[in-house]
Amino acid sequence: MKRHPLLLQALFLVTAIALPTATAASPQAPAAASTASPVSVAAILRADQPGPVVSRHIYGHFAEHLGRGIYEGIWVGPASPIPNTRGIRNDVVAALKALNIPVLRWPGGCFADEYHWKDGIGPREQRPSMINTHWGGVVEDNSFGTHEFMDLVELLGTDAYITGNVGSGTAQEMMEWVEYLTSGASSPMANLRRRNGRDAPWRVPYFGIGNEPWGCGGNMRPEYYADEFRKYNTFIKNYDRANPVYRIASGADGSNYNWTEVMMGAAARFMSGLSLHYYTLPTGNWRTKGSATTFGEDQWFSTLSRTLKLDEMIARHKGIMDKTDPQKRVGLIIDEWGTWYDVEPGTEPGFLYQQNTLRDAVVAGLNFHIFHRHADRVKMTNIAQTVNVLQAMILTDKEKMIRTPTYWVFEMFKVHQGGTFLPLELQSPDYAFGGETIPAVSASATRAADGKAVHLSLVNTHPHRPVTLAVALAGLSATSVAGRVLTAPAMQAHNTFAEPHAVTPVPFDGVRLAGSTLTVTLPAKSVAVVELK
Repeated sequence: MKRHPLLLQALFLVTAIALPTATAASPQAPAAASTASPVSVAAILRADQPGPVVSRHIYGHFAEHLGRGIYEGIWVGPASPIPNTRGIRNDVVAALKALNIPVLRWPGGCFADEYHWKDGIGPREQRPSMINTHWGGVVEDNSFGTHEFMDLVELLGTDAYITGNVGSGTAQEMMEWVEYLTSGASSPMANLRRRNGRDAPWRVPYFGIGNEPWGCGGNMRPEYYADEFRKYNTFIKNYDRANPVYRIASGADGSNYNWTEVMMGAAARFMSGLSLHYYTLPTGNWRTKGSATTFGEDQWFSTLSRTLKLDEMIARHKGIMDKTDPQKRVGLIIDEWGTWYDVEPGTEPGFLYQQNTLRDAVVAGLNFHIFHRHADRVKMTNIAQTVNVLQAMILTDKEKMIRTPTYWVFEMFKVHQGGTFLPLELQSPDYAFGGETIPAVSASATRAADGKAVHLSLVNTHPHRPVTLAVALAGLSATSVAGRVLTAPAMQAHNTFAEPHAVTPVPFDGVRLAGSTLTVTLPAKSVAVVELK
């Protein structure tokens, strides 16, 4: 059997069990519901060997000024007939609160390095407009700025992660923004904030120093950006000494390991976290990425195979970081991840609006399992993006709103937030297609922070074959089991405004507990979460 990086972890044992190779469906033909017999798989859940805590911030989000992500998606303005609180959509806030959203990154992305924060404060009718040169060339009126974002953060009960402008800004501009946001003193920027209607400082736990400086953030070499980071970082002050700012340096694009080498060598002692960006493209070709909804098994398989490559990338970046920082003080922050397809036909190319299918739900589950396994170093991730952009949680059309299959994975997996990682010894079958293989089963377990439950999440990547897992429970005495499962008859299944509940989780009747053995029959192309008490 071909060895998969996903399963070559110290906590995983791998045994080959061949599954039949399926033939590719035509791009237009939906896959039929599976009637195949399940393959049996053995596993051991080691509740007696706890690992690191899975940071709740691994379930973070990202909202950039891009397309209809902010304007229309989150912000409609106080005068809108769409129900809102101070201009922020009530339905979107309610949906995101249900995810226990832990952290929200803003204002970009590429947008951040052209954003000048003083244009977005003060009376809205007096704010200057700007051209969003990166995303569609639209003119923005800056009606959603610092106060509106921090209002959103407070409505959501989440943490703010703000990205500052290095590419076209100055160290003084960034320094003054941090003062405006977080200083409680009688100082120029704090007093300006008060004149704009906010007396108390906000809490801003996370601040990013630039975005993608290797690309849209300035086309810098790592050596140059390392010096820029050190300079800008000097002027980010901790006005609240009890809550120092967690400073995030811009990290690598995917497998650019040299960037991590340079940054850790030149600036590790100045940073709290180092970012990493990785997007999953079905084709691997940025010019023709593939359709979000019109695909066959070939692009189902290639998408899952490519997303699994992130596991090896994280492992290699971690290895580089460990050489300089063996104590793991610097967190790895994967603040842009997710699927990226060709935009929906008939939409503005610069708005990056794409649909979201069962395939995206499976991608989300696989990525979360990767993040859990690397929880010793991965301290935050932010899916790209929250509303109406790329692998979104939510899609809106004027007053209408739907939750995507990816939304439901976040909702099901929220039980892992802050839990303690429990290793699994898993004998996984192969899912073979086109002469290549990936693991058919991915699984992860955590003990809840209050110790009252253990949660096991499972993904079956095979689009045709169910799998039955016999899970031995070591160090765990459970008396009850329940769960939910997310699946659909077709790989391409997705929610629309006409059918908003086509892909939603349902109670999982494929689980059985007998003594110290948990038996799970996992449907084809599914994501499930099981709770043991």
